[in-house]
Amino acid sequence: MCAPAHRPALRAHGLALRTLGSATTYYLVHAMATCFHHTGRETGRSCTRCGRPACADCLRQASVGSHCFECVREAQPPRSERLRRQWRSADILGAKILIATNIVAYLALNFTGGGNPMRGSSASVDWALFGPAVHDGEWYRLVTSGFVHYGLLHIAMNMYILYIVALALERSAGTARFLLIYAVSLLAGSFGALLLDPLALTGGASGAVFGVAAATTVAMHSRGVRFMDTGFGPLLLINVVLSFAIPQVSIGGHLGGLVGGAAAGYAVLHPRATARTAAAGIAAIAMISLLGSVWAAARPTLG
Repeated sequence: MCAPAHRPALRAHGLALRTLGSATTYYLVHAMATCFHHTGRETGRSCTRCGRPACADCLRQASVGSHCFECVREAQPPRSERLRRQWRSADILGAKILIATNIVAYLALNFTGGGNPMRGSSASVDWALFGPAVHDGEWYRLVTSGFVHYGLLHIAMNMYILYIVALALERSAGTARFLLIYAVSLLAGSFGALLLDPLALTGGASGAVFGVAAATTVAMHSRGVRFMDTGFGPLLLINVVLSFAIPQVSIGGHLGGLVGGAAAGYAVLHPRATARTAAAGIAAIAMISLLGSVWAAARPTLG
């Protein structure tokens, strides 16, 4: 038996009092422990690391026993170290090559010959997309313009999005198909830029990045994932809106890359796609983009 005055002390030790029979008779019974985070949930489990009682929602399976989410978080390395490990372990060779090439091109164009890394340089003019130059036979600009960036923010945003998309697309589709989709998206972006404004000096990997993001969205949607649940679909919608809202952005380059990438994604990544249909689709998109670019570049001279 126990007097009522001792009830708080007993509760503090995980015991409870239950009245049975008369009001002056008390029996000790064990109380079920409650989760340290969800204090209203009773549980018989605990973290094998810190020993605190925890419910199933707060425990994570470990090599030995289960750890609470706070112990799991404390055991993780710093964010900078996690990013380094992720970069080293990610099987995205194609994206790494593209990112490295873009960075080298940016440094070469902006840090040599007195270039300004925040605004581009005169050397960028020789690589950028310009309709009259393409019409004069400088077709290489259809490709090199995808490696010209105007400012640190421009290249940083493009390379970050490329890396995020590659984690989903290149890992599942493979490096070869990823690079093919990127290449035709770049050409389609050049076609779109020349089509809307052939006299503008245009550069950037945005068209190609839009393309691989669109291809990833199409591939996920064709496998039953809702457009808004793909993650990349909403990202594309936001960036399309920004393309119209922000001045000096190549709307044609963005839309051209998006359309070309979506078409390439359907041709290459659709569940019913075969090697023959994929090759035919990529060839058709590349040919349309090349011929369309030549025609669009010549429009100012046609009057």
